[in-house]
Amino acid sequence: MEDVDGVRVIGGCAARMLRTLEAFGLTWDGPVEYQSARTGGYAQALQHLSASGLTFECSCSRRERGHRGGYPGTCRAAPAHPGPTATRFRIDERRQVRFVDRVQGECSFDLGERGDVIVRRRDGAFAYQLAVVVDDALQGVSDVVRGADLLDSTPWQIALQQALHLRTPRYLHLPLIVEPGGAKLAKSRRSLGLDAATAGAQLHQVLTLLRQEPPAELKPEPPGVILGWGIRHWQPGRFQGVRQVPAGP
Repeated sequence: MEDVDGVRVIGGCAARMLRTLEAFGLTWDGPVEYQSARTGGYAQALQHLSASGLTFECSCSRRERGHRGGYPGTCRAAPAHPGPTATRFRIDERRQVRFVDRVQGECSFDLGERGDVIVRRRDGAFAYQLAVVVDDALQGVSDVVRGADLLDSTPWQIALQQALHLRTPRYLHLPLIVEPGGAKLAKSRRSLGLDAATAGAQLHQVLTLLRQEPPAELKPEPPGVILGWGIRHWQPGRFQGVRQVPAGP
């Protein structure tokens, strides 16, 4: 559970997530882990980066951060302004990160264009990029499967893994379901909560959007049956290289 950002945590939300996963036939191994209980591990990782000279303090406002999509390095020598600072991971501007995604294929990113990523916010909270890298290592994660909207975060995470001497998992970035115009469905006016009563039909729709061609007669079946069919007939080659799938009208 990614609850390290206490300001944004909504009471009862974690329990509702777990119940929703169960309703859709999705289970997990072992106890549920919470980021809020792992701050010691994040602090240790940050200390390692700092001791290696791989961090610096940044006082830039959100408006000052933009530069070709990445951070321009304003505070690399010293904070530009007095007051609270965030901690950034100092990247090698000449370095490229290359990896093979199991769906998106060969990927290459110029770290210099991406800039130095925040690993600790100015309010003291540990940032997503550092937290998930430590999480994956602590849980022995071998494969990361997530939406293609997070593909651009992968080079930072691989660079952090290597700086912390951690194993890099295999990555698979699935197409993201979007509005017909390309906007995220999850952040649009049509974004609705999942209905556990129609879990099977919704799983059938997702398999259809991912070009798996589930038979129509499978639609009224319970989630476990549909998931079982999806596992047996899974063909990721049908969306090879695809990053977005329109949700339809």
